[in-house]
Amino acid sequence: MKQFKTFLILLTAWMPLMGWSQVVFEARIDTLVLIIGEQRELTLDVTCGAKQKIKMPDFRPQQPITEEVEVVELLGTDTTLLDEGKRMQVVQRYTITAWDSAFVLLPPFSVKVDGKDYLSKQLALKVLTVPVDTVHVDQFFPHKDIQDNPFSWDDWKPVIGFVILSLIVMAVLFWLFKHWRENKPLIQIIRRKRKLPAHQVAMNEIERIKGERKWAEEDSKEYYTLLTDILRNYIRERYDFNAMEMTSTEIIERLLQEQDETSLSELRQLFQTADLVKFAKWTTMINENDANLVNAIDFINQTKIEVDPNAPEEEIIVPEEVKQIKARSMTMKIIMSLLATIAFCALAYAIYIAIDIIR
Repeated sequence: MKQFKTFLILLTAWMPLMGWSQVVFEARIDTLVLIIGEQRELTLDVTCGAKQKIKMPDFRPQQPITEEVEVVELLGTDTTLLDEGKRMQVVQRYTITAWDSAFVLLPPFSVKVDGKDYLSKQLALKVLTVPVDTVHVDQFFPHKDIQDNPFSWDDWKPVIGFVILSLIVMAVLFWLFKHWRENKPLIQIIRRKRKLPAHQVAMNEIERIKGERKWAEEDSKEYYTLLTDILRNYIRERYDFNAMEMTSTEIIERLLQEQDETSLSELRQLFQTADLVKFAKWTTMINENDANLVNAIDFINQTKIEVDPNAPEEEIIVPEEVKQIKARSMTMKIIMSLLATIAFCALAYAIYIAIDIIR
């Protein structure tokens, strides 16, 4: 009696374990009838213990299952835990098709669980052909015309949105560009060339006057005005005082502090003649004009300071305000470039969508 009770206890404890380790393998098709070329779904369903190892069938695309039926593609494999994780269900789906009308009996599918083979039941599949009218072979239907899809605003909303975005960005870009052009700093920081010496600048101007002798012949006032202005500019640069705002007498008195009166006698005579021509309508002769021109050249040659040709170029000191203006200008250029890129991309994408819709 005790042995029987012990047997019942062991049997009761072993029954759930058998249920948990029991393997259930099923194969099914979503329909048992299909027309040649149609596709159907084949499902392989395995339920077993959660710790058991499963090896499902490995069908590849275009691999035949039978002579009439072949695999199109693997749709995927799903695994689900059951009974609080003690059992699991593995479902594998395939797409299959058939290319010959027949009544096909699919062979049992095989799955390995812990190295042991389990077979499914056989499946029957009936493949039908497309009915063909063999009596009225000359009767056919004409091709149907191409039908346009109905207009839908929903299809064009992205196009309209990107076009509006592009127009807004271009308007902002135009405003920024106009503002930048109106307030563009006309400062170009370039490497400054060596400044010409004052005597060389004066001699270049005198050479220009000599090339236009008609002033000396026809308009003595214009001639002496130009000549004295050249000398005044030279004196300002050479002696560092504003000769342009001084009278001839004041200039001579100021130069007397630098050199003797003998060296300035010819320059004094030149300025006196110039004042008479400009203010007293004095008329001069051609030879007198030429003599005064020679006196101006002699004064410049006697007082000039030669510049060392090996002297370094002056450094350019850029004010902080100029640096800020250039920085703002560069920032504006970068912003305008980004806006132009955004506007172009938005418009290009709108055109791409529109072409896709029209097609």
